[in-house]
Amino acid sequence: MTDLIDQLVALLGENGVFHGERLKERHFPSTPPFAVTGVEPLALVRPASTEDVSAILKICHAEGRAVVPHGGLTGLVDGTTSNNTEVAITLERMNKIEEIDAESRTMIVQAGVPLQQVQEQAESLGLFFPLDLGARGTATIGGNVSTNAGGNRVIRYGMMRDQVLGMEVVLADGTIISSMNKIIKNNTGYDLKQLFVGAEGTLGIVTRLVLRLRPMPVSQDMAFIGVNNFSQVTAFLNYVDSALGGTLSAFEVLWKDYYRLVTSPPAEASPPIGHGYNYYILLEAMGGDPKADANKFVEVLSKSLEDEVIADAAVAQSQAERDAMWAIRDDVGQTGQNWPIFTFDISVSLNKMESYVEELRKDLNNQWADNTCMIFGHLGDGNLHVIVGVGDDSTEARKAVAETVYRGLTSRGGSISAEHGIGLQKRDYLSWSRSEDEIALMSSIKKTLDPKNIMNPGKIFV
Repeated sequence: MTDLIDQLVALLGENGVFHGERLKERHFPSTPPFAVTGVEPLALVRPASTEDVSAILKICHAEGRAVVPHGGLTGLVDGTTSNNTEVAITLERMNKIEEIDAESRTMIVQAGVPLQQVQEQAESLGLFFPLDLGARGTATIGGNVSTNAGGNRVIRYGMMRDQVLGMEVVLADGTIISSMNKIIKNNTGYDLKQLFVGAEGTLGIVTRLVLRLRPMPVSQDMAFIGVNNFSQVTAFLNYVDSALGGTLSAFEVLWKDYYRLVTSPPAEASPPIGHGYNYYILLEAMGGDPKADANKFVEVLSKSLEDEVIADAAVAQSQAERDAMWAIRDDVGQTGQNWPIFTFDISVSLNKMESYVEELRKDLNNQWADNTCMIFGHLGDGNLHVIVGVGDDSTEARKAVAETVYRGLTSRGGSISAEHGIGLQKRDYLSWSRSEDEIALMSSIKKTLDPKNIMNPGKIFV
């Protein structure tokens, strides 16, 4: 181990390798029961270039030493958990935006750039990078790619994989695969970059990216809407998506328990509409004509009220009110009032969502009389966040709650992970959403690209 550290220090210098007492300067996340003895890695390496990453992996490959990639450490499935025999690697020094091509609407970035910086740089040139999520200030673009991040505007712009045109990645043996493509159409064989999107660092380390930018919307209209029946939720989604002529950018739904929690003290937000409804919809449309778009938005909501598709609506009148509406949706920290809690990120098709939630609540009530179950999410793309409290945070309780949450997904063709990946937390349940043949094929790809199993070993599958 000393020889390995010496090689890494010789390559990167003392400031490029944290080991020994210096590791205490850093935070290494881990969640029980996945915490292991020696949560700190053997070393944390900080490359400054793709060539550095390549050299690091060549050393670790030769030594058979496992490498655990770190992004912004905002993941929720223990995908960055390491032990004291493994080398953690962070691209925090690879944080440059190398080029913005306004004409081609592309941006070349290093993987350690925070998402918010990408958004702000695009906006400064009148362009738009649509991926958005609560951890935007900390989450890195490389981490977004490795987990195929989703977020708030998937319904219109797609997930992270839809924002990537080109990629540079380093394989387990140090080989650099550079495909920094800037064009949208490129049907020249396999689309190799997609192998690494959502792979959680198990196949290689993404170092540089070509991102696709979009025109910056100049209008943003938002409303909070109340409805009483789930059939109204889906009917309104189908209607508004058509009526707004392609400008719908977010369709978030909060079940009444969650809405009440985030709009009642000690939460700071006041409810835009009253607490008397079963479902609350946060609707956003983004377009190119502020006056016409605002008129159309109000017209669509007025007709929906007249036709009794929706029961109530409050339209934001300023940017401050729009920000306040998003803050209500994003105030997930209030669920800590129900501590201890377990957080889940699942997806299920809209036509099966209501029956899934009914079954879930029934199963929870049968097992834990005093449980709490907060549900909200990106309903426009079928993604729900489920936060359950049962008054017990033991390993046994976690397992029982997870099986209860996931059980109803298998028969409905749902997924145990909508946008946060598998990591360690969901590894034992992968077969609940993927077939034996699919898992075998994924394992075969892993063995081909990483025959020594040094890239984030144990994540996704054993």
